[in-house]
Parts: sequence; C-alpha cells; structure tokens
Amino acid sequence: MDYLTLTEEIRQFTEQSVKKSRYEHSLRVAQMCARICRFYRLDADKGYLIGIAHDMCKDLPAEQMISTASRDGFAVLELEVRKPSLLHGRAAAVLMKEKFGVKDKQMLEAIAVHTYGKVGMCDLSKALFIADKIEPGRPQATPEYIENLFTYDFDGMFRAVLEENYEYVSKKGFEIYPETESVMDFYIRNLENKENKEE
Repeated sequence: MDYLTLTEEIRQFTEQSVKKSRYEHSLRVAQMCARICRFYRLDADKGYLIGIAHDMCKDLPAEQMISTASRDGFAVLELEVRKPSLLHGRAAAVLMKEKFGVKDKQMLEAIAVHTYGKVGMCDLSKALFIADKIEPGRPQATPEYIENLFTYDFDGMFRAVLEENYEYVSKKGFEIYPETESVMDFYIRNLENKENKEE
C-alpha cells in the first residue's frame, strides 16, 4: 500500500468534507497517533493515516450517516438513531473500504471504534482512541499532561485515558454507549477487582 499517496488523498477528502476546526483536529490527532505509534513501536504510517481519516464523516447529514454506517453489516442501535453522530467512526470505516480501497482490518477497526472503543480492540485502535482524546487541542492536554502519559506503558496509558474519558462523559450527563460499559468492565473494573483480591 502506498501510504503517502493514500494519506494525501484522504487528507484532501477530509479537508473538503468537514468544517475547518474539525479538519485541524484531525491533523493534530494524526500527529499524536503517529507519535504514540512510534513511541510504542507500532506502525506510525498507519497511525497518521487513521488519524487523518477518523472524523471524515463527522459532518454528514444524519440520514446519510446512518445509511453509510449500516453498510458495515452491524445493527444500528436505538441510541445511534437518536444521535447519529455516534456513527461517524463506523461511517468513516465504510468509506475507507469502499472509496479508498483500504482492506487492513486493524485500520478499519481503529476508525470504526475510536469514539467508544470495544472489548478486545487491537493496539492500533487503542492508539487512535488515545490520540483522539489527548491531542493538544483538548482543554486538559497541556504539555505536562501529555508528557506524563508517556511515562506509562502502552496499556497503562490506554487505561488512564479510557477511565478519564468515562468520568468526563458521566459527569457531563451524557448517555453512556452500551459498548463503553463493556469496555470499562474489560479494561478497568475487572483489573481493579483482580488487584483488590491479590492484596
């Protein structure tokens, strides 16, 4: 796969498809995802590409968002019908496959689940999830905050960001995505229970 050409095609498409602030966010996520991948010895080219692509469908009209996302073969939940923006990752993954010919399962998974995660997600998915939440445009993402996260091992960084994101969503009073609860149980609560038993 020619990542340089593909990344540029996707960058141009994203720039034309979303509002300016979202495009700038996508650039920062791409840079952060590539940095995470380099630091933890993952594929930085893939990291940058999925960062550029992850929000390419965020500004689609609701009906188009639902119809595009539903082509991935998974059910559209009632919550997603009520709040179609939750489907933007799934829609982007469909577009990556149909429009840009991307077949890499880990890249497609990373884009599809970057908003809420999933149980058993691959390392590339974790890297994009983290990058989306800690890119420097986020209010909490000071240089000190970011550098501190890089003192963790990879799974430790992921768990820290996952827990912080869950607390943020909960405090804001947003409806919790069902998969998010499963992800929290899998990566945080079960681990805490295990550690408590060992003590």
